[in-house]
Amino acid sequence: MTLHIEPIIGRYAHIEIEGVAHRLYWEEAGQGIPLVCLHTAGSDGRQYRALLNDPRITSQFRVLVFDMPRHGKSSPPAGTVDTDYQLTSDAYVAQILAFCDAMELDSPVVMGCSIGGRIVLHLAQRHPERFRALIGLQSSAHVAPYYDTQWLDRPDVHGGRICGAIAYGLMAPQSPMADRDETRWHYMQGGPGVFRGDMHFYKVDGDMRDQLATIDTAKCPIYLLTGEYDYSCTPEDSRALADAIGVDLTVMPEMGHFPMSENPQAFLHHLYPVLDRIRSA
Repeated sequence: MTLHIEPIIGRYAHIEIEGVAHRLYWEEAGQGIPLVCLHTAGSDGRQYRALLNDPRITSQFRVLVFDMPRHGKSSPPAGTVDTDYQLTSDAYVAQILAFCDAMELDSPVVMGCSIGGRIVLHLAQRHPERFRALIGLQSSAHVAPYYDTQWLDRPDVHGGRICGAIAYGLMAPQSPMADRDETRWHYMQGGPGVFRGDMHFYKVDGDMRDQLATIDTAKCPIYLLTGEYDYSCTPEDSRALADAIGVDLTVMPEMGHFPMSENPQAFLHHLYPVLDRIRSA
């Protein structure tokens, strides 16, 4: 078997976020326009492995994917392991800006999925001048509660297994089994209470329904792509968002809530035209 070494570089950075020292892990590949990718709730940056390995993208874009604090290889800040974690929109925006500043990125593109697809709306509202463009995957202004988050952090329930089960149900059956398995494995490895804490942002604090009118897409372009097989963010949810802020929506057939992870090769063909438009602009 021929040895294949991927071009991805992984490193740690000591970054201060809202006055607190963090040790963040990030991976990157390529050169050109900075493209910062935001993983989903309870998971980590491995979800973007296909982008980091795609020469068509990395020949034009410097792709950077960081693990949020408590996620993947990024530890909680010192002394907070036992803290009841709840992600807020303010904290989420702060960590994205802190990472971009630490990496000295000039007008980066930011792409996020699920909670990442929600936070790009907050970035567009609060700091449109900071970004070249924003891409929302499985992006909606809010989500209706569809399960009790208490089940995500109980001593009598295996948190990793239930997180993996939830992720599995959000993926399209047409997605390749190997990619679906890897996606749910990332969820099964999450720290205690992390997925539940991220859901606080997704279901409560990050609700943007009453703030969409304050987003000016003339200041920063927004692109929306949504998989058709998703009960967490349905195509109808993304369509309502697209209509409200006046942008186009690409509905991706035979993909679910984690398009870049569950069916990466099919997802890339929908992403290429978006990146081409951003680059040419």
